[in-house]
Amino acid sequence: MKLKRNSLLVGLMATSILGAAGYGLYTTGLQRGMGMAAASAPAASPMPATQAVPQTIAQGEDATRRHVTAGLKAGDVDPVTGRKILYYHDPMMPGNRFDKPAKSPFMDMMLVPVYADGGGDGGASEGSTVTVSPRLQQNLGVRTAPVTEGMLSPPVTAVGSIAFNERDQATVQARATGYVERLHVRATLDRVAKGQALAELYVPDWVAAQEEFLSVRRMQGTDLAPLVDAARQRMRQIGMNEAQIAWVEGSGQTQARTILVAPIGGVVTELSVREGMTVTAGTTLFRLNGLGTVWANAEVPESQAALLRPGAGVRAKSPAVPGATLDGRVQALLPEVNPTTRTRKARIELANPGGRLVPGMSVQMQFADLQADKALLVPTEAVIQTGRRTVVIVADGDGRSGHFRPVEVEIGTESGGQTEVRRGLQVGQRVVVSSQFLIDSEASLKGVEARLNAAESKPQAADTTPRHEGDATVESLSRDALTLSHGPIPSLKWGPMTMDFKPPPQGLPSGLKAGDKVRFEFYMGADNLPQLTAVTMQASAFKAKPVTGAKTGSQP
Repeated sequence: MKLKRNSLLVGLMATSILGAAGYGLYTTGLQRGMGMAAASAPAASPMPATQAVPQTIAQGEDATRRHVTAGLKAGDVDPVTGRKILYYHDPMMPGNRFDKPAKSPFMDMMLVPVYADGGGDGGASEGSTVTVSPRLQQNLGVRTAPVTEGMLSPPVTAVGSIAFNERDQATVQARATGYVERLHVRATLDRVAKGQALAELYVPDWVAAQEEFLSVRRMQGTDLAPLVDAARQRMRQIGMNEAQIAWVEGSGQTQARTILVAPIGGVVTELSVREGMTVTAGTTLFRLNGLGTVWANAEVPESQAALLRPGAGVRAKSPAVPGATLDGRVQALLPEVNPTTRTRKARIELANPGGRLVPGMSVQMQFADLQADKALLVPTEAVIQTGRRTVVIVADGDGRSGHFRPVEVEIGTESGGQTEVRRGLQVGQRVVVSSQFLIDSEASLKGVEARLNAAESKPQAADTTPRHEGDATVESLSRDALTLSHGPIPSLKWGPMTMDFKPPPQGLPSGLKAGDKVRFEFYMGADNLPQLTAVTMQASAFKAKPVTGAKTGSQP
């Protein structure tokens, strides 16, 4: 009998040691791996589709079974929660990680998935889910809006000044040495039309070449064609064009004077000649610039310059041309940034019907056809900027579940009441667009669900929070904890173990001591630790048995 009792005591001590070690790992796994929310759901029921993260181990096991059926693994996104699966682990052995869902090799339970924060891209901290009752949602006026995908082209406007289109220029030069006999254009910026006479030149060298050509033409004989061609080539070399050579050949007369005409319509931007001047071949006499199109040099903020692209449409207005809208295109983005104004110069080519725009005028331009890609969009009013972070409040599921969590996001451009979200959200999620500041402050404080639902939380805490029961043996007592060696807990799918519980608010039964058998009830608190609600003493399961042979003094 002594041997049996010693064996029993050794077994109980080993069970207690293993149970305590398992509970330490269990609590570590709950706090670090599961990231459970403050609001708990019924433990035995499957995780609803509107739940953001598993609330209990049972829900985590149900999620793992669902992952096995769906063929999901670490790195995939759970379609129910919308979160990326990081790995699987046993909450009681959190140091071991697994890539695929399966049964735990350590305990008689399924592995539990661990998700990435904020839908897999970084966001809300673990355990920051807030639950708001439907009645309170209505009282607070909580509204949600979906995360959509679309093109966001913010209006980009700029002010610029008109300049000549340098690609629409022409130069008039003297083709031979001569004298300026008459000048038809006498001032710069005079308007000229294409083909208009600019100046008359007398070129003495032309007379000798023309006489030579006409003399060869009058000669009689055969095989004179090479000589005629040579004389014609001579006239070309001294600067006569084909029209002038044809006139001399047709009329049989010499012509020493030539009229220079404008090759394009526009204005004279450079005048380098006066009447009576002697000019040599290659001397620039006039420089002309067309006015059919003009340049507008726009100063665009460097933060918006990335949205522009060559060829983008532009609509311009100028106070000098009231009521008129001029269309144009971005011709080039110049590789230069003004260090003072932090603007980049964009060169826009504008149509100029009637030549109404002239250099120096100011224009106001609005760009279209901007270089924008598809992006995730949320209402601007849903974005909370605190200075250190940018947050939106995500409503799990369709927004009716009452579960909300803050998600840290990275935002981009804003236009028309919509803000681009570059990281942190997914299409189809719903974000809170009113009362989100209250929910964010509540979520950051943790465990404030009772305060948020002030009128309901106190009476509901004892009624709606899932309760779990079991039988146990008291291992030790202290003011802050009651250590119990309990049997299986079916509602949580726990096996037998030894673990610490928080004493019930009403206190422990009087006379309770180590070794007593008790019936206990508890729930999982907001800190993921078990909180006792009732402890009832039971009759001892071990009763003394009579020792046979005691009267004869025989030994057992």
